[in-house]
Amino acid sequence: MKTPTTGAPPAPATRHSQIEDAQGLAFGIFMCAFALVPLRDLGLITGQTAGLAVLLSYLTPLSFGALFFVVNLPFYWLGWKRMGLRFVVKTFACVAGLSLCSEIFPAYISFSQINPIFGAVLFGFCSGAGLLAIFRHGGSLGGVGILALYLQEATGFKAGWTQLLFDAVLFGIAALLLPLPQVAYSLLGAMIVNLVIAINHRRDHYVAT
Repeated sequence: MKTPTTGAPPAPATRHSQIEDAQGLAFGIFMCAFALVPLRDLGLITGQTAGLAVLLSYLTPLSFGALFFVVNLPFYWLGWKRMGLRFVVKTFACVAGLSLCSEIFPAYISFSQINPIFGAVLFGFCSGAGLLAIFRHGGSLGGVGILALYLQEATGFKAGWTQLLFDAVLFGIAALLLPLPQVAYSLLGAMIVNLVIAINHRRDHYVAT
């Protein structure tokens, strides 16, 4: 038997306050910065522009924070053009915040002994939670994240799947440069991140903006 409907219209979406946005974005930045600690201690990589920056930091004397900030610069125009100034400002703040925190966190925490599978899973869940918070408060971590969110808004194609496609190319390149076990563990972490986002980042399940 079907449950009778009341006919009441759905509750309208509400906008986050500035304080709610600030704490949500701060949480997301903190979680993503924390997730990078076991990732880098294990010599693993991840996907998107963060993965590109991590890989370049292993191959050059430049730090991840500096590389991550620079590789995101070309994407702000697309973000402003397609998603608006509010989105770009939040994204720039998140990218700058993660770049800074990634330089600070290793001085306060490290993983001298951690199983690579556990480390990859820990990275995946922590990073996924951080990205969800950032997305739900109207920001991103730039790069492919901007493109993925735009495609989701415009076509309904989930952001996680766009990121997964980009990651496939990035990991193919990494397989030519890094030991295969490191690439395999890295792929596990990246898959968890993308699955967390693909399953949980749905506007019909979360109406605040």
